[in-house]
Amino acid sequence: MRSSYLFTSESVAEGHPDKVCDRISDEIVDLVYREALKSKVDPWSVRIACETLATTNRVVIAGEVRLPPSLLKKDKDGNDVINPSKFKSAARKAIRDIGYEQDGFNWKTAKIDVLLHSQSADIAQGVDNAADKQGDEGAGDQGIMFGYACRETTELMPAPLYYSHRILQLLAEARKKGEGDAGKLGPDAKSQVTVRYVDGKPADVASIVLSTQHLDDSWDSKKVREVVEPYIREALNGLKIADDCSWYINPTGKFVIGGPDGDAGLTGRKIIVDTYGGAAPHGGGAFSGKDTTKVDRSAAYAARYLAKNVVAAGLADRCTIQLSYAIGVAQPLSVYVDLHGTGKVSEDAVEAAVRKVMDLSPSGIRRHLDLNKPIYAKTAAYGHFGRKAGRDGSFSWERLDLVKALKEALKN
Repeated sequence: MRSSYLFTSESVAEGHPDKVCDRISDEIVDLVYREALKSKVDPWSVRIACETLATTNRVVIAGEVRLPPSLLKKDKDGNDVINPSKFKSAARKAIRDIGYEQDGFNWKTAKIDVLLHSQSADIAQGVDNAADKQGDEGAGDQGIMFGYACRETTELMPAPLYYSHRILQLLAEARKKGEGDAGKLGPDAKSQVTVRYVDGKPADVASIVLSTQHLDDSWDSKKVREVVEPYIREALNGLKIADDCSWYINPTGKFVIGGPDGDAGLTGRKIIVDTYGGAAPHGGGAFSGKDTTKVDRSAAYAARYLAKNVVAAGLADRCTIQLSYAIGVAQPLSVYVDLHGTGKVSEDAVEAAVRKVMDLSPSGIRRHLDLNKPIYAKTAAYGHFGRKAGRDGSFSWERLDLVKALKEALKN
């Protein structure tokens, strides 16, 4: 491993066009789980894969679903069809909460098309009838998923991404509270932080990039920096800003037209922002809009959960875990651990231990992390990892409750 280098990660705000789509897709996931619970429908039966497209005053929601009766209506022939009204309402509420009331993208006036359809019978068969002896549900698709943790921050996340997220979170909070001139910022923004590493550890911030939408047309880059710099410095508290740090604040000048009016958005296009900022591998699958039979989501959460607990247990300073699955097969085909030369025990031993402490079938993951509930809209911006576990069960994969079990498993 190199000991001294620069590494950069970016984040995008909740008003970025792709994040608007992630948010709407996850609001739909939450809606389906919420309606299932209200209707006393078994949440284990929920199936949804929802994609969203957004452009100038237009939103298209498409995908496949298995829905509770409360989200259906009868057509003229008496057949059950999807009732679009609650889906449209969920999308409008998301857009309003993000803050879009501009002419080209407005929560009140945007046209919303709901093109959801019933889940493929072939996929349903693979999930519901696992091809193994456990009888657990099979994985919803094939694929590889990665989890990662390191000691660079208190949340065991890579520093460049952690601080990129933090900058945008503080600016969004200030914008929504209407704090001074920060209340004139728009919802769309991107940040980027370059960290200088010395002896393999974060030493200081070498460069900062921020482009943020602003609603006052008279503002220039200098004015934007004047407004945002205090929040950037607050966000970077705990990591020194180098004396020669390069600042690039709205480097192209004005940024008034933002969001889907300025650039089309799609669900699932910010998978590196959602995970580890490029500091760890990615299997390629997006999270938002998917129920947790989809291992793209649930197994990535499990891999992060395990990697974080491995590091928290003092077994390594860095840990990458890969899981792989086949559609219709419950247990992972492989579990791979890389401790990056920082391990206090062997990778083989950790691979065996993680299988002992957690059932890694999709149903085992859903049970262990209690994932069958409406907790996903809040994951859609500022990362799925490095967040605080909530009392509502959100971010349960960030808990550190496997530390003792891992240590015990390694003794045997």
